[in-house]
Amino acid sequence: MITQEQIDRINYLARKSKTEESLTPREKEEQAQLRKEYVAAMRASLRGQLDNTIVVYPDGSRKKLSEANKKNS
Repeated sequence: MITQEQIDRINYLARKSKTEESLTPREKEEQAQLRKEYVAAMRASLRGQLDNTIVVYPDGSRKKLSEANKKNS
């Protein structure tokens, strides 16, 4: 889980890198690590949403997306 403080720090470093001030090597490393954590958290969130998605067929039957995907393979 990524915190609001981490998101704020990502945004701060992004703004700083776009200005005339350049990031120090330490800040670049921190930025890369924070972005990696953010992407991992977003992927986990998306997987959780997809795992709980239900497909409703015209005949009224309902299946989880993962089960429906196996059916169509």
